[in-house]
Amino acid sequence: MPEASPRGTYLIIAETLRSEIQAEQADDALPSEADLMESHSVSRNTIRRALKVLEADGVVESAPGIGWRVVRGGDRRSLAERMTDLIKEDALSVGDTYPSEAKLCERFGASRTAVRRVLAQMEGNGLLATVHGKGRTVLALQTSTVRP
Repeated sequence: MPEASPRGTYLIIAETLRSEIQAEQADDALPSEADLMESHSVSRNTIRRALKVLEADGVVESAPGIGWRVVRGGDRRSLAERMTDLIKEDALSVGDTYPSEAKLCERFGASRTAVRRVLAQMEGNGLLATVHGKGRTVLALQTSTVRP
């Protein structure tokens, strides 16, 4: 990557890999971390952070002795897209209580860290508000999905 990104280089790489996977340009096994480092001109740590984002979203998984492979089947939307779409899927209205972190972790099979990251993003985008003693509530309805 020629320039640093204020968004985070690892997130840009994660989205690039996600796009390639969704377009079915990626084989079942991803290129090695070394190959990804070379093709994106970044450090191993940056590649690993990108892969961890995709792993948290259920797009790839670590396969001992193989490296990283694509998880086929299932919902391939990002965790941010699935959590944002939950407002529409569960017919939540402005002021309704949004599910707790624990329920979101269980529903999406994601880590608490990944869920908290997306919740903070949704709050930053004005979709959710935290009400002391009440949890998170829907602040606005989103017509399109949010990208991480």
